[in-house]
Amino acid sequence: MAKGFNSRGMGGMGGGINMNMIKKAQKMQEDMQRMQEELEAASYTAAAGGGVVSAVVSGKKELTGLTIDPEAVDPEDVEMLQDLIIAAVNQALRAADEAAAQGMQKLTGGLNLPF
Repeated sequence: MAKGFNSRGMGGMGGGINMNMIKKAQKMQEDMQRMQEELEAASYTAAAGGGVVSAVVSGKKELTGLTIDPEAVDPEDVEMLQDLIIAAVNQALRAADEAAAQGMQKLTGGLNLPF
């Protein structure tokens, strides 16, 4: 018989699997699925330029809304408007990422799991 293995086939584990650990893992998986669904259903809004441009993104990281105050539209300065749109969208996407990270941290208790 190989050294380190008992007659049940698993070294030092007594041949059994801890059912409590399996149940905890299943619950964590269910909680993660539920959290993912909640995050995907949520919306995240951010504004730029003092609020003249605002963007709304979904938890799926899709742009779902964009509001531009007519005051921000200057035909002589289209680049500024483009920059404001990019800034608002990126800020909303970061808010979605932060919400996902916080939710994951709550589920894993701060463990650094590779999900």
